[in-house]
Amino acid sequence: MSWGLHKAGFNVVGAIDAWSIALKTFKHNHPNSLIFNGDIRKISPDIVMDQLHMKRGDLDVIIGGPPCQGFSKNVVAANRFLGDERNQLFNEYLHYVEAFFPKVVVMENVAELYNAYDGVVRTEIVARLEQMGYQVAVKVMFAPEYGVPQRRRRCIFLASRTGIPPVFPAPTHSEVSVKTLFEDAEPYVSAWNAISDLPVLQNGEGAEQMAYDTPTTNAFQTFMRRDSPVLANHKTRELKDTQMQRVTALKAGQGIKDLPDHLRPKGGYSGAYGRLDFTGVAPTITRWVFHPGSGRYCHPREARLLTTREAARFQSFTDDFHFLGTFIEKAHQIGNAVPALLMYALAPAIKKCLREIKLEAAESPPQTAYVLS
Repeated sequence: MSWGLHKAGFNVVGAIDAWSIALKTFKHNHPNSLIFNGDIRKISPDIVMDQLHMKRGDLDVIIGGPPCQGFSKNVVAANRFLGDERNQLFNEYLHYVEAFFPKVVVMENVAELYNAYDGVVRTEIVARLEQMGYQVAVKVMFAPEYGVPQRRRRCIFLASRTGIPPVFPAPTHSEVSVKTLFEDAEPYVSAWNAISDLPVLQNGEGAEQMAYDTPTTNAFQTFMRRDSPVLANHKTRELKDTQMQRVTALKAGQGIKDLPDHLRPKGGYSGAYGRLDFTGVAPTITRWVFHPGSGRYCHPREARLLTTREAARFQSFTDDFHFLGTFIEKAHQIGNAVPALLMYALAPAIKKCLREIKLEAAESPPQTAYVLS
């Protein structure tokens, strides 16, 4: 979320996270931001504002994604219940909103939150924000409609107290190219078009830094590489012998059901050992993107896993965003992220809400954003 706003010209001034390696990655990419490593339930927002030299109402935008495991469809339905502690963390986020009283609020969560428990959580969040004086819009955004090469849905709350009601941006992409008198929509960015310019690697190959060796072939690739003089994190995890045999036995677009009997596992996800195809968008990237048995996470052309950079491309992180940590830690960071292009797409709507109270000057300072994760 922070990277999308950064690319749209916002000044990201600080962040809180209880996940140390993710915070290290954040600091590496936002070196001028103030960071707080800890649980927001145990860190007073007054202390944070004091260290940011802010008072209530100064902040332009607060963004955050309270942990969502209690709503996720990846949790067995029988184990989901409203009283789950993980379902109540949005209250801590709203506590910070009330303390900072920013001009604009953005909160994201899994798409399931929109209708979870007959919509009671969505309704409560909207009511709480309205009580604080915000106008609120809620939408489940489908990532491919905003140029993200991945099938991912996120529930987004967009709230404004500036007098300008929040309005979500219209989709810029569709399943097929659409041209009308009023607006055009480009076709979805396919997984292959997102990564086909990256250097060819075989199983276990790659490096933390290398040179690009081919030109870009489309607008998405050009945008990804625009601010990156070198390619980082283009490294793949080595598959073991049996895993390698399974992936090698499959063609692009195939998966576990297409494996020969002697190689097919006794059980597994329907997308396990899946290889991406050359036409569709990528499936949802999860924190298990480092494991071939957890989804369609294998390259369509080379018999190998996706690299860290390829997975990051599917989450629309531009190439100048560098991930720190082990291969698995990087995979977890990528899988748990919100596609950067979703926030980049929201940025004009946020800026429009801020116009009511910000002078339009030729060299006005960038808007400030604060991140809660």
